[in-house]
Amino acid sequence: MLSIRPATADDALLLKTLIHELAKYEHLDHETIITEEDVLRDGFGSHAKFRALLAEWDGQPAGYALFFEFYSTFQGRAGLFLEDIFVRPELRKRGIGKELLARVASIAWDEDYFCLRWEVLDWNKPAIDFYKNLGATFLDEWKAVCLIGDALQTATSKAQ
Repeated sequence: MLSIRPATADDALLLKTLIHELAKYEHLDHETIITEEDVLRDGFGSHAKFRALLAEWDGQPAGYALFFEFYSTFQGRAGLFLEDIFVRPELRKRGIGKELLARVASIAWDEDYFCLRWEVLDWNKPAIDFYKNLGATFLDEWKAVCLIGDALQTATSKAQ
């Protein structure tokens, strides 16, 4: 049986573990340095930067969704960005991912966010098909852009 609940500070180690499992699945585990302390500080501290939901199947951890707010100047209000949605491989095809996404969408709708947005790796055909079946709009004309590490530091010197 499936249950989904908001994550709490007591779930920090589990969230860190699930994040590392997602990174391994996406072939990005070499980039993943998040710690339990990071999760505690940024998800459950006085200035929480994200929220998370945990899915359990028959009482066992099955997956999670992690999301945060962003602002659209065009819409004049905030949206939710779904950073991660992950279901452990052995528990897929049971509707867990669909229900996690539905719960985050419900939060976005109930809290009057203008959209729910996320990204998917271009090679992840099962996820792309899953999102297409839900009726998601793919923003192919937009390119994700990121300053990270040395490039981020270099950019700071351009602003001075």
